[in-house]
Amino acid sequence: MKKTVLAAALLGAVLSSSAFAQQATEGSWMVRARAVHLESSNGDSTPLGLTTNNKWLPEVDISYFYTKNLAVELILTVPQKHTLYSNGGAIGTFKHLPPTLTAQYHFTDLGAFKPYLGAGVNYTRLSNVNFSPAVVAALHPSVDKNSWGLAIQAGVDIHLKDNMYLNLDVKKVQIRTDVASSGRKVGEFRVDPVLVGIGLGWRF
Repeated sequence: MKKTVLAAALLGAVLSSSAFAQQATEGSWMVRARAVHLESSNGDSTPLGLTTNNKWLPEVDISYFYTKNLAVELILTVPQKHTLYSNGGAIGTFKHLPPTLTAQYHFTDLGAFKPYLGAGVNYTRLSNVNFSPAVVAALHPSVDKNSWGLAIQAGVDIHLKDNMYLNLDVKKVQIRTDVASSGRKVGEFRVDPVLVGIGLGWRF
């Protein structure tokens, strides 16, 4: 019995030391690289039947952990080019750059699975907005190139080994712009995409 108790105590000490060592190696910073699929909601209040294409895009995210549960994440990508359609026909292109900042709560009592929820703000800059010559001649269109909106997020980091994690992430982001013809507003186009991502993260 004494040997059994001693063995159990030693095993517990080893496991505790291992868990402490793993926790100690988890630094305050985490960097993730994701492949993200953007699917637009294509909400349009203009009479033009506006839509834009869905696409895959690269994403890099930098998180700072204030505590083991609370973190902030800056979500970045490169400017993304989209085609703009009116009633199914292409009428132009534009690029958008949508950095997003979220505050997150991480659940850390599930072993290797570390789910999180986040909410924050998105700023999107539209650039290189180009309409076809026929559309320009008929409508003299323009769009608001700055968009501010809310963002919500849910995901999970799954510990693989050392400081490496598999990441699954879903975000809903408000991206919308006023549309004008000859300087007069005719409605609002709401991209408001859902972004589903998968990638790897490194904690240091």
